Amino acid sequence: MTLIEKARKGNLIPLFKRIAREERVSPDTLLSLIAEGKVVIPYNRFHSPSRPAAIGQKMRTKVNVNLGTSRDYPDLKSEIAKLKISLKYNTDAVMDLSTGGNIRAIRKKLLSLSSVPLGTVPVYEAAIQAIYRRGSIVKMTEDDLFGVIEAQAQEGVDFMTVHCGLTLKAIDRLKKQGRIADIVSRGGAFHLAWMLHNEKENPLYANFDRLLEIARRYDITLSLGDGLRPGSILDATDRPQIEELLTLGELVKQARQAGVQAMVEGPGHVPLDQVAMNIKLQKILCEEAPFYVLGPLVTDIAPGYDHIVSAIGGAIAASAGADFLCYVTPAEHLGLPSIEDVKEGLIASKIAAHAADIVKGIPGAIDRDAELSRARKKLDWDKQQKLSIDPDKFAEIRNRRKSRSKACSMCGEFCAMKIVSEFLNGGEADDSCS
Repeated sequence: MTLIEKARKGNLIPLFKRIAREERVSPDTLLSLIAEGKVVIPYNRFHSPSRPAAIGQKMRTKVNVNLGTSRDYPDLKSEIAKLKISLKYNTDAVMDLSTGGNIRAIRKKLLSLSSVPLGTVPVYEAAIQAIYRRGSIVKMTEDDLFGVIEAQAQEGVDFMTVHCGLTLKAIDRLKKQGRIADIVSRGGAFHLAWMLHNEKENPLYANFDRLLEIARRYDITLSLGDGLRPGSILDATDRPQIEELLTLGELVKQARQAGVQAMVEGPGHVPLDQVAMNIKLQKILCEEAPFYVLGPLVTDIAPGYDHIVSAIGGAIAASAGADFLCYVTPAEHLGLPSIEDVKEGLIASKIAAHAADIVKGIPGAIDRDAELSRARKKLDWDKQQKLSIDPDKFAEIRNRRKSRSKACSMCGEFCAMKIVSEFLNGGEADDSCS
């Protein structure tokens, strides 16, 4: 029995009890949301992450970190270091997007080290195998693709991005649209090349029942990918994007009927005034399935700062109802991210998620802000550091710009908190704190 089937039967397993406690919702509420497909828990029994994540309505907004090698940088040690820094700063999930080196060995190692759910994009491995075995991506067979999906499921992958909505009809829409950036999804590009060369429908769409059978057997959460997500803000919310979204909504229904957990992926590059609308549109068309967004990035002119661009879009998206944010690093559009890039991207996305959770009224979300504000008023630097999202950076800046007073070096003896506490609050600020 899959998790969604257990929830429908009211089977309150220990995993559900733990999630309900951590998310501060009643067990009955959680069971209902899982049963309806409005919350998913990526949890392959062959991995059983010790830090499981519930994604969807009434849950804390989750954040994902993308890892993985490339042909230019196939170094596993570097990806392990990125995984460790991601876990240190409390990522909720990771995806292995490796395309270089021994992909299977890399994935198995990351799985063994990851305490959070791990996802993949199986078409990457299938396409690269086709290049090595037959010389071209377009020579990948349907059995190649489904074989990789099942093998990864057996290894313990918790969720998989599958570009099932990129159909021949959607490609026809793309041709007529005349986009600036066409397709920026790597998985989407692989599928498009295969479909046009072989003059055949997307095998993941044409054989969706076969995919569901594998997903059900291993209780894999399907992340229905957006192969036609806009890669320029000028392409946002166009006909190809909506065509794919309509198809994904239909597939969500089929997945739920089969007892398979499914979430939907979304854009992409979207101007600020269209972000909330995109979220609401997805929720309507996909029957409130959990929504997993990349960014969104709200401008195209900030290479090197796209983690900030993404955090702006992510905060708006999550406050409008997006459930899962895929981080973006400063290296987006420029190259494979470094360890520091991964850290910066994750923290920016975590800030966006937390800011949105305050707006959503997620239980306990604002408590940490209140506690830090009280510590700031008291000039309690130790407590402020402990409560901050990045205690290391807090300490680094404090040490770099030391003050002769107990206040920070920006204001020193002219600190507003210190002055007001002396005259308004009878000396509430604690001068003993350093």
